[in-house]
Amino acid sequence: MKNVRLAFIFLFFISSIQGQMLSQQDDPEIGIVEQLDKYVDGDITLVSETADTVQLDSLLGVPTVLTLVYYRCPGICTPLMDGLAEVIKKSDLKIGKDYQVITVSFNPGEGPELARKKKTNYVNLLKLEELAEGWTFYTTDSLNIARLTQAVGFRYKQTGSDYMHAGTLIFLSADGKITRYLNGIRFLPFEFKMAVLETSKGKSGPTINKVLQYCYSYDPEGQGYVLSITRVAGILITFILLLFFVSLALRSVIKARRRVA
Repeated sequence: MKNVRLAFIFLFFISSIQGQMLSQQDDPEIGIVEQLDKYVDGDITLVSETADTVQLDSLLGVPTVLTLVYYRCPGICTPLMDGLAEVIKKSDLKIGKDYQVITVSFNPGEGPELARKKKTNYVNLLKLEELAEGWTFYTTDSLNIARLTQAVGFRYKQTGSDYMHAGTLIFLSADGKITRYLNGIRFLPFEFKMAVLETSKGKSGPTINKVLQYCYSYDPEGQGYVLSITRVAGILITFILLLFFVSLALRSVIKARRRVA
């Protein structure tokens, strides 16, 4: 019985440590904190590439892919939008009909002219007529940027004139509910299509489970998600120790029953 108690104490201790570590991962300084099933405020104000002021709720009504970037970004933003453009072209869903894309700059120093230039680049790149209406580019002020980024769990940090941030696609339902995140800069047509279709039904789903989220960490310098060898090794060692203590506990129980018999 002593070994059994030790095993349970050990299990509780390990679970507590792992829980604390995962909780810390849920609140990163830079990265994505998923806000599934929460709603983005519809009165967030944006400025279009034609300098028109609009509210977010007036733009919704169909499944929406939200991307947060800044147009002068020297790092992950262009690869992210290139990856999005690629999956748009490969998908059999029709942008502007089945879904739309809204790109917002989180740099308050950028204005409609930059947004317009960026849109022109992607319209010319994809050569899709429907892209002109289906993918819109916006800027806004610092207050509305803060409201939007906080609502969707987008954590970033300014370093000089640039920003450290992650790359992700955020899916919003017609009424502004957050349903899905696709992290990274390259996306599979199948996962993109499923995210759009489920968003159209108002269904949400986690992008990545907590164990995998713990195994990967965001690398600000490389601007991407990398496998943490230390964390993976820690999980493996913990698992092996758990097996060891459980086996000791089972042996004790079996021996005790044999004595009674």
